[in-house]
Amino acid sequence: MFADIAFLLYLGHLIADYPLQTDHQAEHKTLPSAAGWRANLGHAATHVAVYGLLLALGAAVLGWRLPLLPALAALLWIGATHAFIDRRWPVAAWMRLARQESWATSGGAVHVDQTAHIAALVVAALCLSA
Repeated sequence: MFADIAFLLYLGHLIADYPLQTDHQAEHKTLPSAAGWRANLGHAATHVAVYGLLLALGAAVLGWRLPLLPALAALLWIGATHAFIDRRWPVAAWMRLARQESWATSGGAVHVDQTAHIAALVVAALCLSA
């Protein structure tokens, strides 16, 4: 069950982060303003909605019995971690701490960002499949 859940969550991540993220969200989600937070939380809400739909689909098609409260907790975890990571300063702070400033300025931040998102999804998948 873990592999099925993890795969659907990863697919949901790709769907919500690329085809469903608006230009406005991508450009404004890191701004330290109300508009930045609205863009950020709107993008995170898209993730939660997509993951919720895919988990419901997985339950219907694959016969999963996901308890409601753990499933809601997993969706909250995913939304909160996604919003936090997408503020970009956590990734920048990690890359400074790991002495990756050169890599950060040459495109590495995107890879660290995506790795952090997938790590959060794996935690959710582990909790849901336990």
